[in-house]
Amino acid sequence: MALIEAVELTKKYGDLTAVDRVNFKVRQGEILGFLGPNGAGKTTTINMLTGLAAVTSGSVRYDGVDYTGRLKKAQHLFGVIPDESNLYDELNGFENLCFCGALYGMTKADRRERARELLERFDLAGAADRPFRSYSKGMKRKLTLAAGIIHRPPILFMDEPTTGVDVDSARGIRDLIGRLNKNGTTVFLTTHYIEEAERLCHRVAFIVSGRIVRVGTLSELMREVQQENILLFTFEKNVDSKELSKAFGKRFSRYSVYPGNRNSLSVHSGEAVELTPFVKFFEENGVKVYEAKIIRPSLEEVFVNITGVAAEQMRREKEGKKPGEKRP
Repeated sequence: MALIEAVELTKKYGDLTAVDRVNFKVRQGEILGFLGPNGAGKTTTINMLTGLAAVTSGSVRYDGVDYTGRLKKAQHLFGVIPDESNLYDELNGFENLCFCGALYGMTKADRRERARELLERFDLAGAADRPFRSYSKGMKRKLTLAAGIIHRPPILFMDEPTTGVDVDSARGIRDLIGRLNKNGTTVFLTTHYIEEAERLCHRVAFIVSGRIVRVGTLSELMREVQQENILLFTFEKNVDSKELSKAFGKRFSRYSVYPGNRNSLSVHSGEAVELTPFVKFFEENGVKVYEAKIIRPSLEEVFVNITGVAAEQMRREKEGKKPGEKRP
């Protein structure tokens, strides 16, 4: 049974349909990545799943129970990490965590102990008494994450968790997501970083203009768009790859072969290929194969192919960056 389930989930603002009959399931213990361009409906979907936005139609279910219209009763089941911090500038780190714990009904002793534990885990103990407004972006992001898990929820909703933070903070947040998941936390993650989803997620859903256009594991999505099998051969020593490619093409005319640098070439085929004849050919030509591997499309290529949206453009628009600037 799915731990999270959206059934025909729809959100309208007057004549505007922000989310249009969305259906998906999130299994217990998995990380589902929710990818799409700005305005696609990612944050609106999270808001409906967590009770921050009213559902126009459809239903939200947790562990098979329909909580539509009464999501406050399900708040103990999930933590929410919004794309913008929802903590209080005038409170210090410790006070913010204790306040969030109180909202979840934790006892005073439990929330104080848990707050100290999380401040240590997130390397924020030295800033526990400082007002939140004085924190750096990375520190604010980490404390916001700590606040979302203070009540030890089995489900975590994360909306663009690494946007706008430095490289080290982004790496630390991704590592934490991985550790939480290994310990059993189910994660619903929106991100505009394709490589982040590729690194963290078990399955990915693509949403465009309020509608989910595809859901699947990384291997399923990649197989769907890969039109041919590609083998890359790397050789132990430099060779004349152009001449080797010509000889290869004469022997194996049914395949397309492309020279790489001076120690590699790639073979393209519309069908499954057998490695042994290729390796034998190279040996006959005095070339030792150092490595032979299958080349698969990246998730970015899959995203562009399925959605028609340029991943780089999506990221730039989200961050408001100019071409040439680096991401965390």
